[in-house]
Amino acid sequence: MQGIENRILRLIADGASLTETAAQICLEVEKASPGAICSVVNVCRAGLLHPLAAPSLAPEYCARMEGVMIGPEVGSCGVAAYTRKPVLVTDISADPKWTKYCAFPTSLGLKACWSAPVIDDGEPIGALAVFFPEARGPCDDELAVFASCVDLCAIAMRRHERALERERRASVDALTALPNRAAFNIALKSLACDDPGSWGLFVVDLDNLKIVNDTFGHRAGDGLLQTASARIAAAVSPDVTFRLGGDEFAVVIRRPEALADLDETAHRILEALRAPADCDGNAIVPSGTIGGAVVSTGDESAEAVYKNADFALYHAKETGRGGFVRFWPGIDTRIVNRQATIKDVSAALGEGRIDAHYQPVMRLDTREIVGVEALCRLRKPNGEIVPAARFRDATSDARVAVELTSRMLDVVARDVRHWIDLGIPFQHVGVNVSTADFYSGDLLSKLEASFGRVGVPLSHIIIEVSENVSIGCRNGDVDRVVERLRASGIRVALDDFGTGHASLTHLLNVPVDAIKIDQTFVARLKRHDASLAIVQGIIDIARKLDIRVIAEGIETEAQAEQLVSMGCRLGQGFLFSAAVDRDSMTEMLLQRAQGMAEFIPMFYEQPPGSEQIFDAVTETELARSA
Repeated sequence: MQGIENRILRLIADGASLTETAAQICLEVEKASPGAICSVVNVCRAGLLHPLAAPSLAPEYCARMEGVMIGPEVGSCGVAAYTRKPVLVTDISADPKWTKYCAFPTSLGLKACWSAPVIDDGEPIGALAVFFPEARGPCDDELAVFASCVDLCAIAMRRHERALERERRASVDALTALPNRAAFNIALKSLACDDPGSWGLFVVDLDNLKIVNDTFGHRAGDGLLQTASARIAAAVSPDVTFRLGGDEFAVVIRRPEALADLDETAHRILEALRAPADCDGNAIVPSGTIGGAVVSTGDESAEAVYKNADFALYHAKETGRGGFVRFWPGIDTRIVNRQATIKDVSAALGEGRIDAHYQPVMRLDTREIVGVEALCRLRKPNGEIVPAARFRDATSDARVAVELTSRMLDVVARDVRHWIDLGIPFQHVGVNVSTADFYSGDLLSKLEASFGRVGVPLSHIIIEVSENVSIGCRNGDVDRVVERLRASGIRVALDDFGTGHASLTHLLNVPVDAIKIDQTFVARLKRHDASLAIVQGIIDIARKLDIRVIAEGIETEAQAEQLVSMGCRLGQGFLFSAAVDRDSMTEMLLQRAQGMAEFIPMFYEQPPGSEQIFDAVTETELARSA
C-alpha cells in the first residue's frame, strides 16, 4: 500500500498531467487485484461524466460514457457521483442501477463493478471504478487499496482543479469576467491572415471612466466598467469581447453580417452603451469611442490588424470622441505626422519660440483700425515663421492646446500694454481658444492673470470661439464659460461662422457679442451666387439680435464695397494687411493714430437707423489703463 501511495504522490509532485496520473492509478489497482479492470472519470460542474483513464478497458466503452449525466440509474460511477457514496455492484446484469447501460459491459465479459466518488468541498469531481469478469464483492485488502486510490484521485484532481483555476484567473479579468489581455494575445496568434475580410477587430475606449472615478470614486468606476463590458459583449455576441485593461476593450469580429457592415455593428455598441446605468448609486451614461480594422491583403499578422484598429481608435479620439473610425490606408501616416507636430510644438513652447502676429480689423467705411486679431506663430530654430494652419494638428493634444493658449495670452497682454503706453487709442484684441481651454475649467482665471499682471482691463479682449469648438463641447461647457467671460467684461465672437453644422442654433444657445463671417462666403460675393443671400441673411439676423458682424478674408475692393452696401461695418483680410509681427503692427497703429482729430471708438454710434457696432472702450478706461 505504501509503495502505491509513494509512486502516485511522486507523479503528482513532479507535475504529471491528470490523465497520466489517473492512468497510473488504474494500473496500480489492476496490479493489486489480478483480473481487475480500472477506470477513472471526471465529473464537471454540469454533472457530466468525462472519462480520464481506462488503460485496460475498450475505448468504445469510454466513448459511450462521454457526456453522460450522473443520476440514480447511471451505472456504478454515475450513481456513486450522484449519491456521493460508494456503490458496490456485484452483478451488473441483475442490478437496477445498470439497467440502461448493462449491454455493453456484459458484452465485454464484465460482470461486477465497484465505484467510489471523488469529493471536493462536498461536490463530486470524479469517480474511480473497478470492473471484474466474475460476479463478486471485494475483500478487505481490495477495499483498502480501493479507498487509498480514491484518496489519491482526490489529491490529483484537486491539484488539477487548482491549476485550471489559476489558468482561468490568468486569462479572465476579475472585475468584468471577460477574457483579458493575455487571452486576447493568445486569440490573436490563432487568427490567420491568408483570407482577406474573414475577420476584423474593434478597439473600444470608454470616454468617461476617469471623470467618473475622479467625481464619484472608484467603486462607481468599477460599476461603469462592469456595465459597459456586459453591454459591449451582448451587442456583439456571439463574437468574443476582451478587456485589455483600464478603459479599453477589444472585440474579435467573425460573424459575416457584422463584417459586412462595420459601421452598423459599431453603432449598435455605441447605442447599447448610451443607456443610463446605476453605478454605486449614481446615474451615469457610459460613452465610448471605437476604432476598427478588417484583415486585408498585405496584413502579415493579426498583430498588424490590431495595430491598424488602434490607429483608427487614436484618430477617432483626436477628431471627436463618441464615434467610430475604420482604418484606411494613410491614417497611420497622418497620425505619425500629428505626433511629430505635437513634438515640434512642445519643443517650441519649451524654448520660447511661440509668438503672436496680428491682423488689423478695419472699419470698412473709414478704413480705421478698430481692433486686431492675434494669430499664433511658431518660429523654427532656423528663424522660419510657421503659421498656425501648419501646426493645427498639435492642438488635438489637450495639453499642448492649453499651453499654447497660456503662452499667447501672456504675449498678447504684454503687447497691448505696450501699445497703450505709447498712447495709441487701442481698443480690442481677438484671441482664439480651443476646446481644451473650455474643458480645462480655468480660462477666465488665465485671462485675469495674464492681463492683470500688466494692468490691462479685460474689456480690451474679444475671445474668438469657432463653431467646431462649440460643437465639440456637447454638455453645455461652452455656454457656461461664455456666460462667465461676458459677465467679467470680456466680449465673445463666434468665429468661422457658417462652417459648422448648426450656425443659427448656436446664436440661440451660445450668447455672443459678434460673429465673424467665414472667408469662404466672402470669396463668393458675386452676382447670382447663393453666398449673397446667405451673407445678407446673416447680417440682417445679427442686426435684429444686436450681434455685431465682422467679415473675414476680404481681398478686393469690390468685396469691401459689397459688404458695406449690405450693412456690414467691420472686416479684415489681405486687402488691408496680412498678419504681421508686433513691431510692424506697432508702426501701423502709430501711423493710423497720427493726425486723428478725435478718438474714434471701434464700436461707434451708427447714423440714425443703423446699429451700434459695440459699446466703446471709453477714453476714461484707456486713461486708467495707461
